[in-house]
Amino acid sequence: MNSESNHMKKLFLTLCSFVLLIPFLTSCGPSTNTGSNAGGNNTSGGNTAGSKSFKLAFVTNNASDYWTIARKGVEKADGELDNVSVEFKLPGSGAADEQKRIIDDLLSVGVNGIAVSPVDPDNQTQLINDTAKKALVITQDSDAPKSDRALYIGTDNVAAGRQAGELVKEALPNGGKIMVFVGKSDARNAAERFQGLKEALQGSKVEIIDLRTDDTDRARAKTNAADSLVKYPDIAAMVGLWSYNGPAIVNAVKDANKIGQVKIVCFDEEDETLAGVKDGSIFATVVQQPYEFGYQSVKLMAQILGGDKSVIPANKVINVPTLIIKKDSVEEFQKKINQLRGRG
Repeated sequence: MNSESNHMKKLFLTLCSFVLLIPFLTSCGPSTNTGSNAGGNNTSGGNTAGSKSFKLAFVTNNASDYWTIARKGVEKADGELDNVSVEFKLPGSGAADEQKRIIDDLLSVGVNGIAVSPVDPDNQTQLINDTAKKALVITQDSDAPKSDRALYIGTDNVAAGRQAGELVKEALPNGGKIMVFVGKSDARNAAERFQGLKEALQGSKVEIIDLRTDDTDRARAKTNAADSLVKYPDIAAMVGLWSYNGPAIVNAVKDANKIGQVKIVCFDEEDETLAGVKDGSIFATVVQQPYEFGYQSVKLMAQILGGDKSVIPANKVINVPTLIIKKDSVEEFQKKINQLRGRG
């Protein structure tokens, strides 16, 4: 009887202990949250439960300061997306073979998506097609429309060239001879800007002498401008189609003591270019929005790789509008651009 009583007592104590543990066990179990993030949905746009991680790359066509702003956009998008990691690649020489080596290296480490600005689109079509068999490829800044790239994001370069042409006519109301400069004439963005420039100047009193190239060599870019000033002493204006052409031209014109006499219209927002606009040595510059190229490229690649192809337009082109910066607007623009560059 004593033994049976002790057994019942132990059983009773065990049951009581189990009842007391139930709330604790429940609180340590899986969450049954039914709020907006239930099921792993992340409303902030970051990584979701079970989502893949993607290796992405942004490849430029040279090492110009222009790309510093694009890098900020890439870094912004990279910071907002938990499911991507992005490499930013700058070909030092701006040569097509160097760009190919970079892309091959990226593919060898299993990159999932590449946003590239092709140096020579027509001759790199096969490279892009081969790359597109192994990874998502979009073009930015410079397009290769005959390739298998998923889409292009960047400037409508023909329209931007027309803007430059209108600025030339405004700077030269009585017309005159002009020289045009660019890194590579066969780069699609260069060819399209030159096309737009010629369209805008058609029927005017402005005569284009020639288009001079420098293979993205800054020293040669300045030499080209200096030689033109000597060979054509009556030259009325110079137009630079790539970002570093503006500083190269303005320095050559200063050395020749022809500031004010030779009007300058250029592209993009290098420091020397904006300083030239501010002091009046450069009439105006047509600026793109490379920050958007970087930011949107990363966001779009992440969405497409994640299965959302609705972001690809029917024409596979996303144009980012250009801006005209003249003396009356340069100071405000400088403040904005310095913020994007991380400057005080």
